[in-house]
Amino acid sequence: MATLSFSNVKKTYPGGIEVIHDFNMNVTDGEFIVIVGPSGCGKSTLMRMVAGLEGITSGDIVIGDRVVNLLEPAERDIAMVFQNYALYPHMTVFENMAYGLKIRKLSKQEIEARVNDAAQILELTQLLDRRPRQLSGGQRQRVAMGRAIVRNPKVFLFDEPLSNLDAKLRVQMRLEIQRLHQRLKTTSLYVTHDQVEAMTLAQRMVVMNKGHAEQIGTPIEVFEKPASIFVASFIGSPPMNLIPVTVDANGSVQHDAGRPLQFQPDEVPATVRGKKVILGIRPEHIRLHAPGIEVVVEMVEILGSEQLVHARHGDTPVVLRCPVALTLKAPLRVGETIQLGMDDTHPLHWFSAETGRRINEQMA
Repeated sequence: MATLSFSNVKKTYPGGIEVIHDFNMNVTDGEFIVIVGPSGCGKSTLMRMVAGLEGITSGDIVIGDRVVNLLEPAERDIAMVFQNYALYPHMTVFENMAYGLKIRKLSKQEIEARVNDAAQILELTQLLDRRPRQLSGGQRQRVAMGRAIVRNPKVFLFDEPLSNLDAKLRVQMRLEIQRLHQRLKTTSLYVTHDQVEAMTLAQRMVVMNKGHAEQIGTPIEVFEKPASIFVASFIGSPPMNLIPVTVDANGSVQHDAGRPLQFQPDEVPATVRGKKVILGIRPEHIRLHAPGIEVVVEMVEILGSEQLVHARHGDTPVVLRCPVALTLKAPLRVGETIQLGMDDTHPLHWFSAETGRRINEQMA
């Protein structure tokens, strides 16, 4: 195991296309970090630079006590699990897991011991004589992880390993990856575009946007205090409601379309008064049929015991998550005008309309 650090890391492609902008982070020994963001944000490029599959334009990547910028992938003591499994179809499960160890010229006894130990951890012992075509998608992914485990690397790299699996298998594999990390405690870097994976797996997460780290923190920190409009709109299912408003000096709040919103003055921090800002409210922190925002219902999604109410306040979409039981006697109708209030047990979120960054919530 080892620490992993990034110091002023940049990546620029020919033509001056900068895809990673001055990235800095320290990963402690045994920590599980998830890098999450939309397609094209630079998350896979960042991982490939750690693996040695992409060169670094400037800055340093350090694994343990070694700067690895110029080291070949085989010299970095890392193991990578890919999206597409990358198994040899003509080899058995045992041979696939043992191949890298044979290349390193380990003894037959050592290879057998490592493969059998990994197979036991991943419940593959009964499948060691099968070939990849005889395995399910989840079993193939476990073999790919087993091939990484047997190397006993300093750092595990996971590049969207679950994206080819169906929804049920993804949930199962997330649990297996969590159990695997708790048992091995190997420093891990995990890349995904799925914010649910990020929230459930990460000890800390990095939210990437256009090559920048928008926010680094624990899942709870990122969810409860998003650092920017981008993070607020990306993390959460459904994401945070973002309403452009104007706040006067007395703390009165008005939608930019001219529609008033009802707030108590002490709910509005001094740092946003007299400004045009973006008000953020989580869908689950809105109360149905309470004074606050007047909206028109556009659609209702039933999710079992819960429902999502899609509505509109002027030109601004607003989503509410609430129990289905609240509307059993009086179901909501498309086109109906209703009132949505704020749950005062949860804080509101305020963002700068100019920069998109979170505003410090100093109360008046």
